[in-house]
Amino acid sequence: MIMTLRLSLALLATLLSVPAALAVPTLKGDITVNKAIVTIGDMFDDAGNLAETGIFMAPAPGTTGVVPLADLTRAATLAGLTEFENVGYSRVRVARASTLVDAALLDGLIGADLERRGIVSGEVTAALRFNVADVSFDAEAVADPATLVSLRYTPGNNGFSARFMIAGIDEPVDLDGTIQLMTKAPRLAKTLPTGTILSQGDFELADVPLATADAGGYADISQLVGKQLVRQARGGIMLKATDVTEPKVVTRNTLVTVVLRSGPMTLTVKGTALTTAAVGEPVDVLNSVTRKILHGVARSDGAVEIVTATTTNVAGL
Repeated sequence: MIMTLRLSLALLATLLSVPAALAVPTLKGDITVNKAIVTIGDMFDDAGNLAETGIFMAPAPGTTGVVPLADLTRAATLAGLTEFENVGYSRVRVARASTLVDAALLDGLIGADLERRGIVSGEVTAALRFNVADVSFDAEAVADPATLVSLRYTPGNNGFSARFMIAGIDEPVDLDGTIQLMTKAPRLAKTLPTGTILSQGDFELADVPLATADAGGYADISQLVGKQLVRQARGGIMLKATDVTEPKVVTRNTLVTVVLRSGPMTLTVKGTALTTAAVGEPVDVLNSVTRKILHGVARSDGAVEIVTATTTNVAGL
């Protein structure tokens, strides 16, 4: 009885394995591939050991081709597949997936190379312009669809020539154009009158050609904030150090307070400023009462302080 059971189980296992052994590959009618070679596994379900066997070239990335049944049957036979199931297809549509390689992607590859060379860094960037209007390629849909093979850059005329390899395209792609090195520079956000004390909010950072910024001698924003315009300046321009000065805290012909310190004593008088001055600059003041001219230094609060105070100075006020 035990022997009979074992034989029955063995027979059952054999019978269950028959459908798998007899299964034949089934032709697909529409496929999409992401490589240059179409395999039997791409074209047929249940391709078995022949799944990785190539049978013909795929169309170019981003395009579609049609394979007639007769051609497909001939190629499959040569590869070792002599029998397959067809549910009625007379041809197979083969599409190849793609990804777009455009100017922005190639721009990034060139920019990365310029950065490795130390040509661009920090606030210096590169603005590229290709000499062809339409820069776009259908590439194989892989992680790195394009690579930069070589780059020649001539700073004298801003010209460049670059060679790329595009995944799915056999021949290299050569492109040329110009590279404009750019930097961030502060420019006035709006027109300001003479005498304006500049603040951070008066400026906006704009991209300007590096050569223009260097040749123009424009001031950095740290050299401008807190300074005073010596003349009216219109919005959109970049300022030079000569366009600003230290803020004037004392203005000629205005009434000011003169402060004289002598030991514990502090004496103040009123007078008319005879000169205009920034903080720390000398100022002459006409005493409103004695009509004497006093010599002091402008303070940040707009007062004028006599810094070499003596008893004689006090008496001479």
